[in-house]
Amino acid sequence: MNRCAQPGCTGEIEPDGFCNICGLAPLAPPPPTQTPHPHSPQPPQAPQTEQKTQKAQPEQAAQTGRPGQAERGGVGGQGAGGRSVSGGVGSRGSRSVGSGRTASRGGSSGASGSARRGMLGAGLVEVPPVPTRDPASAIMEKPEVPENRRFCSRCDEKVGRSRGGRPGRTEGFCRNCGHPFSFTPKLRPGEMLGGQYEVLGCLAHGGMGWVYLARDHNVSERWVVLKGLLDTGDADSLAAATAERAFLAEVEHPNIVKIYNFVRHGDSGYIVMEYVGGRSLKDILLSHRSEHGDDTSLPLGQVIAYGLEVLSALGYLHGVGLLYCDFKPDNAIQSEEQLKLIDLGGVRRAFDVDSPIFGTTGYQAPEIGSRGPSVMSDLYTVGRTLAVLSLPFRGYTRRHLRSLPPKEEVPLFQRHESYHRLLRRATHPDPARRFQSAAEMAEQLTGVLREVLSTEDGRPRPAPSPLFGPEQNTAGAEIVGLDGAATAPILVPLEPSAAAAALPVPLVSGADPAAAFLAGLTARDPGDLAAALSAAPFASREVRLALARARIELDDLGGADRLLEQLAVEDPDDWRVDWYRGVRALADGRGGDAAAVFNDLYDLAPGEQAPKLALAFCHELTGALAEADRFYQIVWRTDPTHVSAAFGLARTRLAVDDRRSALRVLDSVPRVSSHYLAAQLAAVAVAVRGRRPGELDAPALVQAGRRLSSLRLDTERRAAFTAEVLEAALTWVRAGRTLPAGIRHQVLGTRLDEPSLRAKLEETYRVLAKLADGSGHRHTMVRRANAVRPRTLF
Repeated sequence: MNRCAQPGCTGEIEPDGFCNICGLAPLAPPPPTQTPHPHSPQPPQAPQTEQKTQKAQPEQAAQTGRPGQAERGGVGGQGAGGRSVSGGVGSRGSRSVGSGRTASRGGSSGASGSARRGMLGAGLVEVPPVPTRDPASAIMEKPEVPENRRFCSRCDEKVGRSRGGRPGRTEGFCRNCGHPFSFTPKLRPGEMLGGQYEVLGCLAHGGMGWVYLARDHNVSERWVVLKGLLDTGDADSLAAATAERAFLAEVEHPNIVKIYNFVRHGDSGYIVMEYVGGRSLKDILLSHRSEHGDDTSLPLGQVIAYGLEVLSALGYLHGVGLLYCDFKPDNAIQSEEQLKLIDLGGVRRAFDVDSPIFGTTGYQAPEIGSRGPSVMSDLYTVGRTLAVLSLPFRGYTRRHLRSLPPKEEVPLFQRHESYHRLLRRATHPDPARRFQSAAEMAEQLTGVLREVLSTEDGRPRPAPSPLFGPEQNTAGAEIVGLDGAATAPILVPLEPSAAAAALPVPLVSGADPAAAFLAGLTARDPGDLAAALSAAPFASREVRLALARARIELDDLGGADRLLEQLAVEDPDDWRVDWYRGVRALADGRGGDAAAVFNDLYDLAPGEQAPKLALAFCHELTGALAEADRFYQIVWRTDPTHVSAAFGLARTRLAVDDRRSALRVLDSVPRVSSHYLAAQLAAVAVAVRGRRPGELDAPALVQAGRRLSSLRLDTERRAAFTAEVLEAALTWVRAGRTLPAGIRHQVLGTRLDEPSLRAKLEETYRVLAKLADGSGHRHTMVRRANAVRPRTLF
């Protein structure tokens, strides 16, 4: 392999054409006159240490370990100066909403990983890069384990502590159980291992051993990391180190540290793995707090970006039958724009019931002691890590060891409810209530990220849903005609049946035998659709779900109930049955019952917009306008393809007479939308309908006229809205409102004076009379024309 020529990178170009460190394509090799290394060595700094990891057999894992102790379960470490270096499936739950159509990001079920590199942030958020540092600057000047991190590997008692003014021993025997301990590095600078690896010094001490920096003299003088054992007399540590070697040799993924070799030296074995320069997530968090204050946290978008990368790596491990077991901020390093999962010392086979279990207090799932690790317990650690990185999570190893802080105590949770719900599901005490795969959690976390970013900057970030199709119809987009009432509402009130019909439809499973048949249906009328479904060649589950939806739209609620009950008996865990039960309750006008169903589904799929739109409909129908406004705003701000949310938001703003906000919402409906014209006509009505003269002014009237003139309308609708704008202008003029001297405003080509407005209105009403479709309407328009005609002496 060729060396990478990117500035500051020590990686190599792999066969796929990308660097194994920075992930970039190769540059032209630098001229021979340039210096081979871009960084000057930095003076070594004081070492930092990791946190205590608990180690136990399944029956006692949940009880062992103490907060604040030195780690024994990991094999990564914090380098000098805070720079991190590395040497390094459960059953389907009853409420899973994973689509099953996508693998985890970057994951694979095969032996080789994804070629996706350097995508930290998923293309949605920019994460500040962490420069790769010169490895020589991370070497510890005085390698030693601090006394407060020294514990017996067998009984977990304190060892090597100072007594009577004398420093603690670095080697000896535990006073409690007699087990030997040693915290002295076994390798010295200059030692050669396997005739290939020259030891340069200690980088850190990890949970199970010292971490050394070395140079590989056989492969381009590359930097490598050697990992040995902290206590060679501990059988569990020896087994874990051997397991790490074996698992790492199988793993090939861009977000997981690579193993190169395993060598023996004397009585010990050492894993040889790639050097990952950069900083751990723990160190990035601590640096942020030292700069901005102890109560600050990393930006939420950045935290979620880290979570997506970790889920990519875990999804790959789960796909090859491995469980990570001990994820935490210490065990992921950011280097440049890439995240690497390190410290595979706790990795085990999914069905391994004999190996020791490693985990860390505050991150480990509560069922580990009784059930052992699983995919769901791995995802629990990701949820806890997200919480630690994104909020001042004080007490997460004590008071909130098994829970999250209450929502009312955390402003972040109040601002981003979907993120709160995602963390609640990821860290639920019952494994069956958590996410059931890394892919499922990543899908929902990506949806939450889009929502968070849209909330922060107001810019929409729409994307196809992995669970739902597009909005079927648009509810409440109709405009109320005047019909002689100047105080008529502007938008038609929301109807339960219209709301139910507008909700997105869950996607059809591609594994269903009728999937192709359903994809070919083009009928939009619910009656035609029901007839086609009833005549389907076989009544598969997907056919019956689609038929239940058609029955609801046809107001055959009893028929829909029978279908849904049958489907629920066959598969009680299918969340789509609950979805249609909520749709059925909504169509029946039982907004409160429907809201309870959709709220549970919001908990299940916090990254989806469909449950939020459904909740907005429910709250509007029950009169909880503030809650309806909140959900409409979330949906519309994130994904403007849900136009029902825009009209719903306009209705809630008009209900509190906030016309300015309603106008902004209606103006945000994009021109490409089929409802753009309806939104603009509603905006014209918002500007003038029901307004008292004191609430109007000449610029507002002129703007309403210009808006109307810009629209392509049929003659009747143009005349109707022209009459509405001119009526408002005439009312304003007759109230004694006058223009400043020298100003000649016109509305729809008519001067703002009473004779001109009356003449134009009379002409408009007579046009409407000619277009009337009944004698009653025609007579009404003629009477209006006669009433408004300019006054004369004859």
